[in-house]
Amino acid sequence: MDDLLTEFIAETREMLGALGGAIVAWEGAPGDRARLDEIFRFVHTVKGNSGFFDLPRITALSHAAEDALAAVRSGARQADHNLVSAVLAAIDRLGELVQAIETGDSVASADDEALIEALSRAEPAPPPELEAASSVVAAPRVAARSIRLPVDLLDRMMSGVSDLVLARNALARRLRDGGADAEVAACFERVSGSIADLRDAITRTRMQRIDNLFAALPRMVRDIGTETGKKVALEVDGGDVELDREMIEMIRDPLTHIVRNAIDHGIEGADERRRAGKPDQGRLHVCARQTGNQILIEVADDGRGLDGGRLVEKALAAGLLDEARAARLTPQQRNALIFEPGLSTAREVTNLSGRGVGMDVVRANVERIGGVVEVDSREGEGVTFTLRVPLTLTIIPALTVRACGQAFAIPRSAIEEIVRVNGGAVRIEPLGRAAVATVRDRRMPLVDFPGLIGLPAATDADGRMLVVLKPAGGGLYALAVDAVQDHEELVVKPAAPAVMAAGLYAGTTLADDGQPVLLLDPPGIAARAGISLARKETVVEDATAPERTATPFLLFRTVGGAKRMVEAGAAQRIEDLRADAVRATAGRLRVAIGDAILPLEGCAEAPPEERFRALRLTDGAGEIAYAVREVIDMVAFAGEAIPAPAPGEVRGVALVAGEQVEILDLHWLFGRHAAPAAGDRRPICLLAADDPFAATILRPLVETAGYEVRFEGDGADVAIVSEDAAPPPAARILRLTSAAGVASEGSIDRYDRAALLAALAEARKRA
Repeated sequence: MDDLLTEFIAETREMLGALGGAIVAWEGAPGDRARLDEIFRFVHTVKGNSGFFDLPRITALSHAAEDALAAVRSGARQADHNLVSAVLAAIDRLGELVQAIETGDSVASADDEALIEALSRAEPAPPPELEAASSVVAAPRVAARSIRLPVDLLDRMMSGVSDLVLARNALARRLRDGGADAEVAACFERVSGSIADLRDAITRTRMQRIDNLFAALPRMVRDIGTETGKKVALEVDGGDVELDREMIEMIRDPLTHIVRNAIDHGIEGADERRRAGKPDQGRLHVCARQTGNQILIEVADDGRGLDGGRLVEKALAAGLLDEARAARLTPQQRNALIFEPGLSTAREVTNLSGRGVGMDVVRANVERIGGVVEVDSREGEGVTFTLRVPLTLTIIPALTVRACGQAFAIPRSAIEEIVRVNGGAVRIEPLGRAAVATVRDRRMPLVDFPGLIGLPAATDADGRMLVVLKPAGGGLYALAVDAVQDHEELVVKPAAPAVMAAGLYAGTTLADDGQPVLLLDPPGIAARAGISLARKETVVEDATAPERTATPFLLFRTVGGAKRMVEAGAAQRIEDLRADAVRATAGRLRVAIGDAILPLEGCAEAPPEERFRALRLTDGAGEIAYAVREVIDMVAFAGEAIPAPAPGEVRGVALVAGEQVEILDLHWLFGRHAAPAAGDRRPICLLAADDPFAATILRPLVETAGYEVRFEGDGADVAIVSEDAAPPPAARILRLTSAAGVASEGSIDRYDRAALLAALAEARKRA
């Protein structure tokens, strides 16, 4: 019986979560019989189940609601505002009673009779003319077949699959080292694929449709709209996006805060909206979408927007800002002050908002799960809050680093960039007992991670790396580590309580070799180091220097050892290539990358090493591969370059961090390999259709000269014919000798390549 009762509680709670939105949608469209039937089936099911378990209060309430809905179905009652409110109140009481059964608490029964009386009161009336306080645009939910599983069983399954993955990786290394034969390798590949599929399937079992999170929004919008006297239309998109079940629970409160604040003092009242030229009914749009390994949840309203000036005034009054820094804040930084504790743009304190609490909780909760919350405000037009959260708490993309001889992992979502300490873009300065890093003219606090945990740093200080972190979507700080290893997808588990109590770690995972790796908590590290994440980075400026816009460049070392740089915007990616993919074809060095064959610059012949790296450069229309020995760093250069004496691969030389660095001439490089633009007309050359020599020998040569070859038709710019053939209509005729003939006056030897190309080039100039 206990198992059946537990099943009843779980099923009823699940149906209750979706029912509030269905009732609100039904109120906005009373003629929607499908919605009415959905609600009726729920109360009918609850009535029958509660009778089986002998739960008289639940039975009485659900029976009264069933009678009221049956009257609407038969046409005896109208689905007016009072009836919908009574049904909603009864549904709320059913939820309280079900919760009380599970927890053993008691719920006062004094109000049950009043609820039943409100449901039973028959007041036939014409359909109301008043619009509902809120409306919802959402697709009807379609029930899916499912079974219920204990959460701890799913966790054990995920743990087992994670161990399988680690064992597979260890076996893969042994097979590589031992040189397994083809049959063993094939078997291993099948096992590896099966493990990957199993891991994906188990991961999906933890996922839920985000519709479960959105289901409560219509009811919330209706209730808040009624309380504040505002009409709000709710639009919900992306309910089919799936998210880890734990993530859904973690972002439920932040989403509630944002929606409540948007209606309470984001969306204006009807009078104010009319004065602003807006419709009386406000609009609230909530949508979710997946981008890579992140879920983006956007909440946008068409209200008055944030008052950045008012936020700055309150921040100054609270001592969070000084006048000098306030004057330097960008509009985006002003809006971000809404996340500071104690700051609010509400004109008055209400039961819903205005006390300056809530938005700071939103940011704290989102950061706790490795996410970021961003705000975009347009004064007078509305505000858009964007929550960026990882797809799952159990498998996250991370960067593994080494410090103090140990491996650690950092959530990739918090990483802004990675730079080398001895790179020209980094400058470190002491500041009392702390240090400040300046990375490309951005000054930020520096946290020496080994020193933070009380261990000595590596002896090679110049070889260390800085990981620039942006955990809160606002302030930056740099974390100094000994080395950066690799990007990986990590299965994260809770660490021991003593480890978590340090406040520096967000969990633990295992590396491929089975060694434990701690996942760092960027906000926790900042708090331990005494860094306020609300403090933004400072741009270092020289007031005496003329204003120049710095351009980001990619600094690298060529195959020959020269230090050069190229505009970062042209570097599409860095490819790791095999030397046997390089061939000297058609007079040039080319490399095969995937399905593409690209010209290879930066070397005169194939690199001698088995593998080499290349920059994949693009001008928007074509691509070139440029061989490099190593990529050094990203630098921002705003100075002047000394131009090269003649056009070529290098367009000039610049002074970067005290060293002379050559700058690639992209215009010259792409000019060498440029194809005719898509809009340029290629001249037409007409060849004899029945001549094998023309089809097999002449055609490639003519196309190389930049012509479009045709074998019939009019309007040709050039026609190539034999001496004894009748000339076709063309602007210019080129005659070739016969196979064994001698060139006569006015004709070209058919095997004189240079003469034929020269004649084609001359004809092209006149075309």
